[in-house]
Amino acid sequence: MDSYRSLEQKFARLGAINDVIGVLNWDTETTMPDGAADSRSEQLSTLEGMAHGLLAAAETGELLQRAEETADALDDWQSANLREMRRAYLHAAAVPEDLVEANSRAVSRSVMAWRQARKASDFAAMLPYLAEVLDLQRQIGAIKGEALGLSPYDALLDGYEPGMRQAKIDGLFAALRAELPGLIQAAQARQQSLPSVQALTGPFPIDSQRRLGERLMTAVGFDFDRGRLDVSLHPFCGGATDDVRITSRYNEDRFISGLMGVLHETGHALYEQGRPAAWRRQPVGSARGMALHESQSLLIEMQACRSRAFTEFLAPLLREAFQCEGPAWSAENLYRHLTAVKPGLIRVDADEVTYPAHVLLRYDLEKALIGGDLRLADLPAAFNEGMKELLGLDVPNDGLGCLQDIHWPGGSWGYFPTYTLGAMAAAQLFDAAGRADPEIPLAIGRGDFEPLRSWLRINVHAKGSLLEMDELLIAATGQPLSAETFQKHISTRYLGDS
Repeated sequence: MDSYRSLEQKFARLGAINDVIGVLNWDTETTMPDGAADSRSEQLSTLEGMAHGLLAAAETGELLQRAEETADALDDWQSANLREMRRAYLHAAAVPEDLVEANSRAVSRSVMAWRQARKASDFAAMLPYLAEVLDLQRQIGAIKGEALGLSPYDALLDGYEPGMRQAKIDGLFAALRAELPGLIQAAQARQQSLPSVQALTGPFPIDSQRRLGERLMTAVGFDFDRGRLDVSLHPFCGGATDDVRITSRYNEDRFISGLMGVLHETGHALYEQGRPAAWRRQPVGSARGMALHESQSLLIEMQACRSRAFTEFLAPLLREAFQCEGPAWSAENLYRHLTAVKPGLIRVDADEVTYPAHVLLRYDLEKALIGGDLRLADLPAAFNEGMKELLGLDVPNDGLGCLQDIHWPGGSWGYFPTYTLGAMAAAQLFDAAGRADPEIPLAIGRGDFEPLRSWLRINVHAKGSLLEMDELLIAATGQPLSAETFQKHISTRYLGDS
């Protein structure tokens, strides 16, 4: 057990370093002055180099080998922890430290350039920074792929969703890709057959939106003693162990996007705050991949907080927050707004039916860019063509097109498919929770999320990375990841099918 205990100490130190990186990344996106960008880039690249060096050291590999030789002495959690240590080591040991630091510096420069380029809708200004990041991601994907026996794209994907492969995603997405245009058309046709939706007119003061968001975060179960809410250009959940930082963004003319952004990120935060305390800063105590992480945000935002039951709780809170009255503020009219299907340009504002189209497009593009089948200079045209084909929309500028997301400038290549994989998992989990406790929808209608949160704590959050994703889903829902429950959910909510 000595080798295993040494590994636990090493990974606890690594976890502490990664917590510092998480807080610095949060600060970069929320409060850091632009003039500090170069210094922050050096800080992050130094810390990431330290973390990589600690993880990829020859000593780590030797300790893993010795610990695996006596693995019979470990309990289930320790065995899973050792498995996750090995997984992390294989990823890290494949990549030289100088490449890790170079990637970190390039990403920091790219994110700062993206902020300005997105505002100015200037892809040409962004191109050299994004080209540098893409080149480094290709190198990392190729090096990891060779070490892991994977294609470069699968190697990058494995860093976000362990064990997931492009071939499996293609299979899961195939039916959705074929049925999506018809689903969107049918959902819109059904909407048009219903009475007109009444407009929700503002302005909606940002302070009021924030206070309402915090009130709903508390209802859902966010622990403000171990987290906070802030503003950023792109909503996210980050921070550190026991210090979960989430952000949203607001618009005085409309409140739904900002409010749903808060609830989406709160779903992520609940997962982080619910991870097994006994295994904090150990790999087995981490979240089980980004698809499951996205399932938690989408379960709260889409499955629970856009439900008819939730609007019964939300409607009076909105009337109080914005001092509004009248039939436009009824629960039924609010539900129509929250479930409106309308193709739009912005992914994070997309409705539940059209959202997968945004993911399919980005998934196709990033595969082509990593594989060298699409020139980066041709990305805007390819993006615009895809938006026209999938959603029938003309993209007026790159700020509303290929520059809208932080993922590629931020070095997150292989991340995008986890959003729709997460939507599929969210539908399975919410359905299973409702079958296990039929009172959950009624409780949500009262603003009581305790029954749902307790089920998620037991079946998802507290499991950490004890189980692989499909193992967790089978234990919780009775089946591995599938598109079936998600498609049934879409048909029930938006087409009125039973």
